[in-house]
Parts: sequence; structure tokens; C-alpha cells
Amino acid sequence: MGFISFAGRVLFSSIFILAAWQKINDFGADGGSAAKSMEPKLLLFKNHVTTLLGVQVPEVEIKHLLMVAIGLEGIGGILFIFGSTLGAYLLLIFLASVSPIMHDFYNYEMTKPEYVTEFIQFLKNLSLFGALLFFLGMKNSFTKKPKKKMSKSKTN
Repeated sequence: MGFISFAGRVLFSSIFILAAWQKINDFGADGGSAAKSMEPKLLLFKNHVTTLLGVQVPEVEIKHLLMVAIGLEGIGGILFIFGSTLGAYLLLIFLASVSPIMHDFYNYEMTKPEYVTEFIQFLKNLSLFGALLFFLGMKNSFTKKPKKKMSKSKTN
């Protein structure tokens, strides 16, 4: 069971580790293609938050947000391989923060092909989020083995 669980965590984490590696290789001086695709979606998200909640979102450089995202998915993925709950929590934070911004299906009409693409990607991230919650639930449900009581030897 141990090896199968480890192999499952490796395969699961490979999504995050390989994505982080790709973003690192593409980063360059300007943040690469990830920063370019993130910028308009982040601006749209900020406008939604400001309009709906009346809260001004602080200005943060896109490259810095991208570095945090890379760190969360890369470090979280590596830690998760070894069964770390910290790794699972880092991946949960990554998915919870990135999914509604980068996969903004709600900004498209249902008849547009972009809607279908973004909705499918959002659902993929939602299922990964659910799998991480399942992992944490299973990890927390295993009770520690009770210590064996030393049986007293009877002496007559």
C-alpha cells in the first residue's frame, strides 16, 4: 500500500511540479507568457472585486504574484510527494487563489468556445482541490496506534 500511495502522490504532484518548472524556464525578465496571460485576467478580477465589494485591491507587480504562484505549486508539489500536509495546504492555497482568476469562465457567454475551455479547466482545478481535501481528510482520520500496554508478569 505504501508504494502505491507514493506513486499516486508522485503522479498527482507532477501536474504542479512540471507546470512550475515550465513557468520558471519561461520566466525571463518580464515574467514570460504566464505573466502576459495573467495580466488581463487579474485586471478583470480586480475590477470585479472593486465593483462588487467596494474594496480597492492593492497594486502588486504581476511578476511577484507569479513568483509566489510558482513557489506554492513547486514547493507544495515536492512536499506533497513525501506525504506532507503542508504540501497539500500549499497546493490548496495555490488552487484556491489561481482558479477563479485564471479560469474565469464566468466572464464569457455560454455559447462561446472560451467558456467551455475555461469551465473545463476550472472544473479540473476543482477536482484537484477535492482530491487534496480527500488526502487531508484521510491523513487526519488515521489514528495513531495506541501504545501497547506492558503486561505485568505474574509472579507467585
